[in-house]
Amino acid sequence: MKSLLAKFALATAVIAAPMMSATVVHAEGERYVLVSHAPDSDSWWNTIKNGIALAGEQLGVEVEYRNPPTGDIADMARIIEQAAASSPNGIITTLADYDVLQGPITNAVDQGINVIIMNTGTPEQAREVGALMYVGQPEYDAGFAAGQRAADEGVTSFLCVNHAIQQPTVGERCRGYADGLGVDLGDSMMDSGTDPAEIKNKVLAYLSANPDTDGILTLGPVSADPTIAALEENGMAGDIHFGTFDLGAEIVEAIKDGTINWGIDQQPFLQAYLPVVVLANYDRYGVLPGNNINSGPGFVTADGLELVEEFAGEYR
Repeated sequence: MKSLLAKFALATAVIAAPMMSATVVHAEGERYVLVSHAPDSDSWWNTIKNGIALAGEQLGVEVEYRNPPTGDIADMARIIEQAAASSPNGIITTLADYDVLQGPITNAVDQGINVIIMNTGTPEQAREVGALMYVGQPEYDAGFAAGQRAADEGVTSFLCVNHAIQQPTVGERCRGYADGLGVDLGDSMMDSGTDPAEIKNKVLAYLSANPDTDGILTLGPVSADPTIAALEENGMAGDIHFGTFDLGAEIVEAIKDGTINWGIDQQPFLQAYLPVVVLANYDRYGVLPGNNINSGPGFVTADGLELVEEFAGEYR
């Protein structure tokens, strides 16, 4: 099937090549910069990097990925300022902390730079800073859907392992999960940090001190992978309900073996790829989607994992 599709795509490209060479319009030196809040250590963002790179290649534009090496939001604000000073055609950025980042983003818009907010923040915040649109997963809504699903599957008391406590929008996943369950968040959200050994030990300690916990929610591979290790160590793997946001190689394997019930895929590839497509077409032809784009949530279970497994950590 894949080879047939590939042959068809190649044939179509060959037939269309003369027409494309005559009709494709782009400005010389089109350049778009994506600024994220992610530290260098967070491998989940490799999919974002792949998404922006592929969009740049397909559209024939220059793309750059920039981030604060340690994930420091103040450092990210300076990177946005630097990106704006370089006069790109557009900036794609996360809005991990509205209070810190609204100034640099608004200034970029005031300079005439088109901005799209992706991944973190909200459509409302994107509008407030003057961005063209928001591309991402509504965090509270995704958490709420996860909580409703977990409630249907028997969860009554939970631990939410938050490895990004400094990013308020990420914590909305935990709050939505609690509301979806119909319980108070209370002390169920853990500030786990990002060190794998520390996360594992904190999860083990929490479960030991709270034996009635029957559900766990992690917010990405940074917290999910050490939590998997914790459950393997204390013998609870497969016996406690376990949902997670995002995908990665270890998460996919844990879904396959029954340690994780489901992953919530926000499709980070689309969060990077689509803004480049939107910005380039807006610059070239003045066309712009009328609405924000929700890239998730979508639940990934053991059924139909073939494509997810093949591209986990790369395009999924």
